[in-house]
Amino acid sequence: MPSFLGVPVDAAYHLVCALTSALTPVLGGFAAAAGIIVFTMAVRLLIAPLSFRGLRGQAAQARLAPQLQVLRQRYGKQPERFQREMTALYQREGTTMLAGIWPILAQWPFLSVMYAIFRSPSLAGGRNQLLGHTLLGVPLGAHWLTGPGAVSVQGGVFLAAFTVLAALCWVSARVARRMAASATPAPARAGGGMTFITAVLPYATVVIAAFMPLAAGVYLITTVAWSAGERWLFSRRAPITSTPMPAQPARTGR
Repeated sequence: MPSFLGVPVDAAYHLVCALTSALTPVLGGFAAAAGIIVFTMAVRLLIAPLSFRGLRGQAAQARLAPQLQVLRQRYGKQPERFQREMTALYQREGTTMLAGIWPILAQWPFLSVMYAIFRSPSLAGGRNQLLGHTLLGVPLGAHWLTGPGAVSVQGGVFLAAFTVLAALCWVSARVARRMAASATPAPARAGGGMTFITAVLPYATVVIAAFMPLAAGVYLITTVAWSAGERWLFSRRAPITSTPMPAQPARTGR
């Protein structure tokens, strides 16, 4: 394990162990999975301000999509001019092209920590006690294609997790498309990058889960569900309205 992950991994390990111990009298064998869920919810609460900032950035990008299309039509053959005008537009709106991805980037360290916890046989100077916990009989440290393989109880649990995760990704992508559509006039709804981001990219989470321990899959299911809820609440509380493109100053001839 990289040295810079040592302290946060040990801290997260102790926290998940404490949550598991506290929940065991109530949930029994589901306590460790529930501890991961509570840990994930705590992480999402911690980065909630960044998440809502990212949602505002995504809303701004959707709102500016028609104006960007006009700029692309106007300066498509002048790449440097188009870049300047696009940068100026984002600056006027107080946002950037990358504003919507910061919440995703902020979660990677926590997902890396969860991955490290369930791949390390020893942590915090002793045996990793969490590796002995299971979910529906499948070790939380197991991978999809290890051990019994895909056609087994373990494979079935993983496939169920992938199905739930894909369904949550679909819900999140649907809400994202509605947010974008509410801000973009019908003639300006061209495919391009926004279609890829809202329709395809969310499902990359399922691919990531296929290469991670079951515990990380529980983390991903929880965080995607939380993201879908945040996106829905944001769309309800802060409706997006499109703004017109400022008219280009008329050219005066000599």
